[in-house]
Amino acid sequence: MIGVIADDVTGASDVAVAFRRGGLSAALYFGVPSPEAHVPSVDVIVIALTTRMASPTEAVSRSLLALDWLLAHGTSQTYFKYCSTFDSTADGNIGPVLDALRERLAVTTVVTTPSSPEHGRTQYLGHLFVGDQLLSDSPMRDHPVTPMRDSNLGRLLATQSTGTIGLIDAPAVWAGKAEVQRRIAEAENDHTATVFVDATSHDDLRTIGGAVVDAVLLAGAAGLAEGFAEAVAKKKKRPAQPIGSVRLASARTAVIAGSCSKRTLEQIRYLTESGRAAYRIDVLAQPDPYLLAQEALEWYDALDSRLAPLFFSSLPAEQLRMVQETFGVAQSAAVVERATALIAIQLVERGVRRLICAGGETSGAVLTALRVEGGEVGDEAARGVPWIYSPTHGGVQLLLKSGNFGEPSLLADASATESSDQVPGCTDG
Repeated sequence: MIGVIADDVTGASDVAVAFRRGGLSAALYFGVPSPEAHVPSVDVIVIALTTRMASPTEAVSRSLLALDWLLAHGTSQTYFKYCSTFDSTADGNIGPVLDALRERLAVTTVVTTPSSPEHGRTQYLGHLFVGDQLLSDSPMRDHPVTPMRDSNLGRLLATQSTGTIGLIDAPAVWAGKAEVQRRIAEAENDHTATVFVDATSHDDLRTIGGAVVDAVLLAGAAGLAEGFAEAVAKKKKRPAQPIGSVRLASARTAVIAGSCSKRTLEQIRYLTESGRAAYRIDVLAQPDPYLLAQEALEWYDALDSRLAPLFFSSLPAEQLRMVQETFGVAQSAAVVERATALIAIQLVERGVRRLICAGGETSGAVLTALRVEGGEVGDEAARGVPWIYSPTHGGVQLLLKSGNFGEPSLLADASATESSDQVPGCTDG
């Protein structure tokens, strides 16, 4: 089996479905499972952590716990999944986690790329692009939590990692798998700790995946995971084997959004302009998370529409800064996450069985509150955004969306099937 350690919840969903799309079956756990947890007969086990914003020390500790669990349950290859925009806190924990995993697995060189062309992320000559812009010129430059002001991946990682860093450039990738393997062997002989590999298309990722099909440790976004999965499936000489389809009866639905990304703000605007009821989780108006949740639920109880309502704490950058300046970054985030957790618990108590969450921290807060340990990975509502079925609370269907993923209509489309007998994206089976 392949073991995957993801640094946030929505990223874990993205990488799980990338492996599934590449031809491998996948199961997803939220947090490190208990030692006696049932391990299904699948090709890939993904453990979703919430370490992207954690300190390097905490991120390393939790990642190594996940690795130990995976190794104890039979995995022989490890994939560390980070964000396709390579973002982390100013202190940075991608480098420390990579260093720790490499040391624990006794690996000389780890191959990595954040390239995910389907999401507009590509790597060329060691620089990360978002669409046709350098990362440092994209909206990520002014991200309120993880502003990215440098596009040079080697330079970014050098501030975090103790190891040497190399690059396999695009011409080498275009020359084919054998050339990539030759360059990786050179890096290992030179004891280069981390090698970034350029990738501007899915064909490039297929080439890289074929070159590293036997690697003990890999790292990257979901793009490399899919190219790697295709190579592994080809090596196994068999077609895709998804876990199976999931059916859920007609269910009450709610949308909870906390991401402040440009795309999530567009999705919220689309949803509200379509006439959907929406409640703003406003920390400035009510800083007590318990009262904040109570007021939100009183609003929900008074609704007369069956269409899924929206609860959101997402704000444009300037408004978010106002909240953070008033309460502090950590305190304001803690209030929102606690209120979101309380709202999610009470929504399920009221019969909601389909929850659509926008944002990694929001998704993590909801999963923790509902004590969802894991679930089956189903079909995608949008590229990289799969439906996940958990038996928790008698059966809960979850859609966990990374902030930047999906078209503007995603939240509206995914939540517009309240009265349907069939879960979006799933089939009988």
